[in-house]
Amino acid sequence: MKRILVFLLAVAFVHALERGKRYFFNIYFWFLGRDYEKDKVCKELASLGKDDFTSLSMVLYSRKFPSATFEQISHLVNEVVSLTEACCAEGADPDCYDNRTSALSAKSCESDSPFPVHPGTPECCTKEGLEKKLCMAALKHQPQEFPTYVEPTNDEICEAFRKDPKGFADQFMYEYSINYGQAPLTLLVSYTKSSLSMVGLCCTSPNPTVCFLKELPEYTVKICDNLSTKNSKFKDCCQERTPMDIFVCTYFMPAAQNPDLPDVKLPTNKDVCDKGNTKVLDQYTFDLSRKTHVPEVFLSKILKPTLKSLDECCHSEDSTACFNAKGPQLTRELSSFIEKGQELCADYSENTFTEYKKK
Repeated sequence: MKRILVFLLAVAFVHALERGKRYFFNIYFWFLGRDYEKDKVCKELASLGKDDFTSLSMVLYSRKFPSATFEQISHLVNEVVSLTEACCAEGADPDCYDNRTSALSAKSCESDSPFPVHPGTPECCTKEGLEKKLCMAALKHQPQEFPTYVEPTNDEICEAFRKDPKGFADQFMYEYSINYGQAPLTLLVSYTKSSLSMVGLCCTSPNPTVCFLKELPEYTVKICDNLSTKNSKFKDCCQERTPMDIFVCTYFMPAAQNPDLPDVKLPTNKDVCDKGNTKVLDQYTFDLSRKTHVPEVFLSKILKPTLKSLDECCHSEDSTACFNAKGPQLTRELSSFIEKGQELCADYSENTFTEYKKK
């Protein structure tokens, strides 16, 4: 079971909940203080139902605040769900949303606040009204660099599930969302839904161990259907005789090597400063991530100063002169950091996480 659950994260190919995606988009802007999104969120609550709405909120806020405790996330989720229910109820006070979100912001500023702790909270608390809500909503923790979740055994999983199914599900969604917060949101949603469905099925069956083993072939089939034509290593694994052999082969497969690509050039001031060209920095980041061999967390960290400097140049009196002056230095500094990162993270990048932990 331990391997199955980890494995699912890699193979839940996100047929995932378009409805859930809309919900996250809408609720995010609602709690930023955008009242025009209220009706959309209320429709999602009615469409999803309270249970699914709560589950999706658990994934969202666990992913947003991975350093928070389970209790802190639970308090925040309960508050958000309660607010949504109250303000979406028929005949609700027109000022319900504004009053409740203001109260939520104020509660976050209390010294004994039950919500996730963030170093940026005190600064947000000096602001007023909508500005405070916007500041609060923008807060988030850095994602965890390495997963730390330790899977329980099949028996432990089923014991916890039978004792408190809802409590088990909430804890499971929290644990996986804080550990794999860098995974696409829909992937986390799809993964947790598939995993909990499997746990519910197998832990209520006469023989859970046999049930879990029967579930395994379904996921190996997904691998071979979706990835065997895209990667020769997956194709080789899919030639194994049994589903278990396929699973073991893919699970211990080394991380893919980066493609041999040309050097990534710093974008020009014309491209970066063109307000109509909103994707140029995203493209630069994407190309750099494909070219380098360092973890995403490391790359995003060292890119921040570079992207900030480029933005500052766009707001200077002479953006061309600024780019010409800063560009070469930024390129040298970034290359130096990436080289150091590749040295430090070589073992991590070239092995599965399980193998890396053994080193």
